[in-house]
Amino acid sequence: MLDYDKMTDEELVMAAHGNDHTAEEALLQRYSRLVRKEIRFLFIVGADSDDLLQEGMIGLVKAIRDFRPDNGAVFSTFATICVRRQIRTAITASNRQKHIPLNSYVSFYSGEDDGEGDLSNVLGDSEMDNPENIILAEEKRKERYKAIEDKLSSFEKKVLGLYLKGLSYSDIAQEINKNVKSVNNALTRIRIKLSEK
Repeated sequence: MLDYDKMTDEELVMAAHGNDHTAEEALLQRYSRLVRKEIRFLFIVGADSDDLLQEGMIGLVKAIRDFRPDNGAVFSTFATICVRRQIRTAITASNRQKHIPLNSYVSFYSGEDDGEGDLSNVLGDSEMDNPENIILAEEKRKERYKAIEDKLSSFEKKVLGLYLKGLSYSDIAQEINKNVKSVNNALTRIRIKLSEK
C-alpha cells in the first residue's frame, strides 16, 4: 500500500495521471489551503465564497491534469498559476458587460407586480445589505437551482448553461448541433417552466 503523505507532489501527479484517484485526492487535500489562501480577499458579485472556492479547486484539478514534470517546472508553482488563472477568469466572466442585457432585458413572469418581472427578480439581488438578506438570498438561490434541476430536461439545462455563459443563439445552436429555432424554443420553454410556481 502506498503512503501518499510521503510521496512528492510530482510522484502524486504521475500516479494521478495513471488513474490513481487516491493520489489525486491526496493532492487536492494537500493544496486546498493554497486555494483558500488565494480566495481569501476575493469575491464574485452575486456569488458566495464556496463558488469561488470551487473555481479555485477546478484550477487545481486542471493543474493536476496538465502538469508535465519533464518540462522542468515544480508542481507547486504550476498549481498556483493554474488556481490564480481559474479564479481570475471566473471573476472576469462575472463582470463582463455582455451580461448586462441578460440582467436588464429578459423578462419572466413572477406573479408579482401585475405579472411583470425581470431576470434580476428571478435570479436575485446582488446587493447584500445585512445578514438577513444574505440568508434569504441563499435560500432563494437554492430554490432556483432546485427548480432548474426538477423542471428542466437535460437538453434545456445545457441550453441554459450555454446561454448564461453569454453565448448567442447561433453559437448555442452550433455548440449543440441544432438549429437556432430549437434554441429559441428551448429558451422559451425554460422561461415558462422557471416562471411557474
